[in-house]
Amino acid sequence: MIVSVLAIIVSYLLGSISFSVLIAKGMKGIDIRDHGSGNAGATNTLRVLGKGPAITVLLLDALKGVGAVWLGVWLSSSPTYWVPALCGIAAILGHNWPIYFRFRGGKGIATTIGVLATLGLLPSLSAGVFAILAIVLTRYVSLGSLIFVTLTPVILLFLGYSAPIVTVSVIIWALAVWRHRANLSRIFKGTENKIGAKAGKGGSEVV
Repeated sequence: MIVSVLAIIVSYLLGSISFSVLIAKGMKGIDIRDHGSGNAGATNTLRVLGKGPAITVLLLDALKGVGAVWLGVWLSSSPTYWVPALCGIAAILGHNWPIYFRFRGGKGIATTIGVLATLGLLPSLSAGVFAILAIVLTRYVSLGSLIFVTLTPVILLFLGYSAPIVTVSVIIWALAVWRHRANLSRIFKGTENKIGAKAGKGGSEVV
C-alpha cells in the first residue's frame, strides 16, 4: 500500500516537469506562460518557438504519461491495473497543476495520450485516427483532443478492457472536458483559434 501511494506521488512529481516552460526558458529566457495563449503545452510552444521545440515538448510530455503508468506497473503488487491507472491520472494532474511552477501548467492532452496509449494502445490509436481527421478538417486542435478523450473510453469498454482502465479513462475524459470548457464555448460561438492562426491569451492551445 505504501509503495503504491509512493508511486502515485512520484507520478505527480514527474508530471509536474513542464518541458515547455523549461525549453522556452533555455532557448529564449522567457516564461512561455506569458506568451501566446499563456498555456504551457506543445501547441503554444509551436506558436512561440516553432516546430522543433513543439515536437520535443509533445514527445516529452507524452513520455511523462508512459513513464507514470509503467512506474505503477513496476511498483504495484496488485494484479489489477488500479495503481498504474491512478499513476497516469497523477501525471496528468501534475502537468496541469505543476508543483514546481506555481501550479500553472497545460491542459494535459499530450500526457493523456501517453497514459491512454500505455493502458490501451489499440483503442487509443483508433480514437487518435478520428481525432487527427477532426483536426485536419476543422483545424481545431481542441476539438480533436476532446474527440480523442471521448472515444477512447467508449472503445475501451467495447473491447472489454478491465474496470480500472475504463473507469480511469472516464475520469480523464471528465478532467479534459473541464480543462477545455472555455475552448468548447469558443467552438460553439465560432471564435476558437485554429491551428496555424495567431492565438490570443486563452486561445486554442490544448496540450
